[in-house]
Amino acid sequence: MRRKLIWLAVILAAALTAAACGKDTREAAATAAASTEETTEEPTTVQITTAEEPETEEETEPETEAETEPEEWQPEERVEVDGKIRSYLTGEMVDVEKANRRPLAIMMSNDKEAMPNYGINRAGVVYEAPVEGSMNRYMSIIEDYDDLNRIGSVRSCRTYYIYFAREFDAIYAHFGQSTFAKPYLKYIDNINGIEGIGTVAYYRSKDRKAPHNAYASFEGIQKAIDQLGYSQEYSEDYKGHYRFARDGQEIHLENSLEAYKVEPGYVYNNPYFLYNEDDGLYYRYQYGAPHEGDEGQIAVKNIIFQYCAASYLSPSPYRNIEVHTGQWGYYFTNGRVIPLSWEKDGEFGVTHYYNVEHEEIVLNQGKTWVCIIPTGDFDRTVIHGKDE
Repeated sequence: MRRKLIWLAVILAAALTAAACGKDTREAAATAAASTEETTEEPTTVQITTAEEPETEEETEPETEAETEPEEWQPEERVEVDGKIRSYLTGEMVDVEKANRRPLAIMMSNDKEAMPNYGINRAGVVYEAPVEGSMNRYMSIIEDYDDLNRIGSVRSCRTYYIYFAREFDAIYAHFGQSTFAKPYLKYIDNINGIEGIGTVAYYRSKDRKAPHNAYASFEGIQKAIDQLGYSQEYSEDYKGHYRFARDGQEIHLENSLEAYKVEPGYVYNNPYFLYNEDDGLYYRYQYGAPHEGDEGQIAVKNIIFQYCAASYLSPSPYRNIEVHTGQWGYYFTNGRVIPLSWEKDGEFGVTHYYNVEHEEIVLNQGKTWVCIIPTGDFDRTVIHGKDE
């Protein structure tokens, strides 16, 4: 049941009503959402607002915000306790040597012939985005990979993945790149599999055929980082990406809808997530079966659908995903969903996600999966309630 279409239409209608009353909105969202064609025009951004606020908000909201958001977001709160410190990727307390080390952002194939994805279960954050035609690719951002001798299979770079990796101050690992992406690699510390250093960082396995048999290992990646002279310490001005809930607290989304089966609408692998009430996680499926990494089925605490204007880089089959012009999306956690708007903080800054009151959302601690979806594919997204 396409409940999301009805729901978002109501939210957008409220936003337009609010605009008529003098409140801020970005009204081109309705036009972008209705379109099923990709565009090369620069779209107007969307900030979804509500015409009315909940009656209890005035009493409860200020107290909640004062108690939760500043403490989790301020960098001075990353204090070492018993050899652990808070992860920038998950908000959880992890070993200092891993949490204080720049993560690895590594490209991975989602071709059926390349399954399973090795090392993807360790990723604190995964980006899934289109590349050519209906094909997608993953970028797994990993801080806990010291004992992994097989990560991948590793695939090539596209421009927008460089921007995603920069948002986490990550070292970017890829096996080649598109012609369009090559000029942007100078903006990020990267380990390229088709250049000389690639023979240090990567190897070819014998149980897969090319191009699905290129893999990395911790030992190889570490040698390559040392040879390239990359620092593994976070930049002094890096403040982290997400806001996370406090230890022992759970975010239960208010003014939300049920979201027990979530389908982003990618046609190549037909993925979806199923919510498990027992552990509060979303389990991922694709190609009609559980999506398995080498350490079991993939499960995450948070899911973000981030809609982006998209086009093709003519004359080529390569996608151009616009990651700087804010649009809208959804945030899913604990079996519920709310609409969001997003804005990127400058060319290389982080992307911020906001609720309908334009307050930055707080994620539950745990792993996050980000689906980058062209606005033209909006109608393919399906959100199911518990009993649907």
